[in-house]
Amino acid sequence: MSKPLAAMCVAAAMVAVSGEPTVQESPSAPALPQLQTMTARFAPADIGADLGALPENERSALAKLVAAARVMDAIFLKQVWAGNDAMLQSLSRDALLAPAAERDLANARLHYFLINKGPWDRLDHNTPFVTGAPAKPEAANFYPADAAKPDVQNWIDSLSGDAKAEATGFFMTIRRDFRLKAEGPFVAIPYSLEYQPELAEAARLLREAAQLTRDATLKKFLTTRADAFLSNDYYASDVAWMELDSAIEPTIGPYEVYEDEWFNFKAAFEAFITVRDEAESRKLQAFSAHLQELEDHLPIDPKYRNPKLGALSPIRVVNEIFAGGDGNRGVQTAAYNLPNDERVVREKGAKRVMLKNVQDAKFNVVLRPIAKIALAPVDQTQVAFDAFFTHILMHELMHGLGPHAITVNGRQTTVRQELKETYSAIEEAKADISGLWALRYLADHRQLDPAIAKSMYTTFLASAFRSIRFGVNEAHGRGIAVQLNHLIDAGAFVARPDGTFSVDDAKIGGAVEALTREIMTLQAEGNYAKAKQLLEGGVVRPEVRRVLDRLEGVPVDIEPRFGTARQLVNW
Repeated sequence: MSKPLAAMCVAAAMVAVSGEPTVQESPSAPALPQLQTMTARFAPADIGADLGALPENERSALAKLVAAARVMDAIFLKQVWAGNDAMLQSLSRDALLAPAAERDLANARLHYFLINKGPWDRLDHNTPFVTGAPAKPEAANFYPADAAKPDVQNWIDSLSGDAKAEATGFFMTIRRDFRLKAEGPFVAIPYSLEYQPELAEAARLLREAAQLTRDATLKKFLTTRADAFLSNDYYASDVAWMELDSAIEPTIGPYEVYEDEWFNFKAAFEAFITVRDEAESRKLQAFSAHLQELEDHLPIDPKYRNPKLGALSPIRVVNEIFAGGDGNRGVQTAAYNLPNDERVVREKGAKRVMLKNVQDAKFNVVLRPIAKIALAPVDQTQVAFDAFFTHILMHELMHGLGPHAITVNGRQTTVRQELKETYSAIEEAKADISGLWALRYLADHRQLDPAIAKSMYTTFLASAFRSIRFGVNEAHGRGIAVQLNHLIDAGAFVARPDGTFSVDDAKIGGAVEALTREIMTLQAEGNYAKAKQLLEGGVVRPEVRRVLDRLEGVPVDIEPRFGTARQLVNW
């Protein structure tokens, strides 16, 4: 852990420091060498950007945004587990006050806690690594800790209209209703009340940033997002974010639903503070012109296609300055497609944001070494950054295509609500595999660089071994396991006698199209049973395990070091 980050965490924890050091040992807690090995799976990487072209006032606004993004860390810790704050204070106290002989161990635990945003190893099926930590709650801290999933489900099923929309909405926690109202044992609490102190501070910082910037679109987004933090109505700020056209590109608020493993209903707070790469953004914006064409040719029943996508489909290539909350825990985000509000997607489309400096670090630190082990030498030359980067872009584009708002038995609903806890893994698999299908379509119609078309399948194969190492308990890792096994069964990916893998060029196109059709069809049908059945195939096969065992010396992902942000806010 960098010294400034350690100092920040220890200082925050000192508010509650009292008594003696609390470092404890138990047979189940990893010793220092094991913790160091676990941490080494995240290779330190400098993440930042040249801000020389930004005027002083914009750099000052950027500093305010970094400060607001750090508030998202505090909220996210609460969302993951109610005990996270107390455990962070305890670990920070240990790191400060432990005897010299125990200090390295105490620092290692604190460091790994901060990487994972909690006491569970996200790369190892959420195994606890801190003494006293319970099993990671599937409900996170979005639902009462003493509630059972069937009880919450039955309560939700008993509701209708606005009450049900609130209970299943992105921005409401579910708590016990101790007033024993007739409506039932639970009550929906707006995020604006649940996290009121933190959101008030974040809103203040966003308004101060809005006063500093001269960019009208940035000012509008920051002002409306500050309002949303206090009102719990995010629609206007999501629209303003879609219309944002600024050198500074912030994303801050509650978005992804991965932490809610019960239903995938509740959004976690995150932040990405970035600056735009103008040249690369212009280069990739051309892909937006083909989205309706891709939608019109999806390999599914035409009745499931969207005849009119949202008008706005901006693509932003950016360099990350700072990430916080759900945007910086465990495996780092390389790109994202937002917002997730189906109303905004239907009316305005979705924005795809590519974190170029993060992707570059992942490619060089992780993917290149994996390719040298997982692929035959003749195939290693076909692993290219442009193919890696472009498939990630197409992955994000495809999140916005295919079924979203659907009709099930005459009832208007969404894919997310019908697939419940299976939604995230299914949606990640859909974006991956249909992204490959889309690249093939564009290549066949000569709308793609031939070099990318030649290398995309082999690069995806190498990247599949990268993603499956995230763990099959995680949405991306589970989704890639489903795809990898499907393509192996179809003979499109072939395990060679020497333990490496290769692509069968004659079979890969058909196999990709078939899986794209299967996933999008079950989404269109809202078929929860089929989704669960498909995910049952998301396991690590023996031939895949043999490759993974040889990758132990290769980092799984990066641990960002935000040097530019640290200079901005001087922490």
